[in-house]
Amino acid sequence: MNRLTQAVIMLLLGATVIKATVTDTYLRYVKAGLGPYLLAAGILLAAAALATFWYEIRTARNREAAQAHDHDDHGHDHEHDDGHGHGHGETRVGWLLLLPALAMLMISPPALGSYSANQAGSVGLSAASDYPPLPDGDPVEVTLLDYASRALFDSGKSLTGRNLKLTGFITPGPDGSMMLARIVLTCCAADGRPIKVGLTGVSMDAPADAWVQIEGVYSTQVGTDPVNNAQIAYIEVRGWQEIDEPKQPYV
Repeated sequence: MNRLTQAVIMLLLGATVIKATVTDTYLRYVKAGLGPYLLAAGILLAAAALATFWYEIRTARNREAAQAHDHDDHGHDHEHDDGHGHGHGETRVGWLLLLPALAMLMISPPALGSYSANQAGSVGLSAASDYPPLPDGDPVEVTLLDYASRALFDSGKSLTGRNLKLTGFITPGPDGSMMLARIVLTCCAADGRPIKVGLTGVSMDAPADAWVQIEGVYSTQVGTDPVNNAQIAYIEVRGWQEIDEPKQPYV
């Protein structure tokens, strides 16, 4: 693969990373804290590609000038290859590497959803030494991780008597009932694990993968995830509405 092909690929990859970062598409792949590093990497790739273009153009001009001078001296041109000792077939193969980058640039994949949640067991929770009172608000917004931890390890003491708001996507439970889920990332989507909360109370007709915001109260019901036997907290739903997927789908 010659340098110009490498430069085009680097420029396209850099543009893809920059676009994904400034449009928040990167949040479908990695945690939000990695955004600045991705942007810096994209800028460096694009800068390296532009520098390679400049070097190749300057080298080509110098070579043409040398060949013109040689032609004047000897009255004929010398045969030469593509200037880098590589065959054109290798270059054509190199251009095929542009296809994955083009796909990433033009197509935004969906965030991990119910299929991934059903294939993996609910993330293991750690008991905290102290569960402070929930902030003011009625209802008060609580993350699925916080709700599940308080429900399972604090026996719902800090949840009892409060109207709660949870956000997540719908995923089928082991018995066909609905569950609320979010994907928890350690670093990137490749290591994503679901946190699941069972739903009881008001019936819901939202389809799998639909993002919903529910209002409800603490439920003493506890279930078990059949994938890894992890305990699953439940919430009693009093009301719900379907919403757009959040800009940051992971936690």
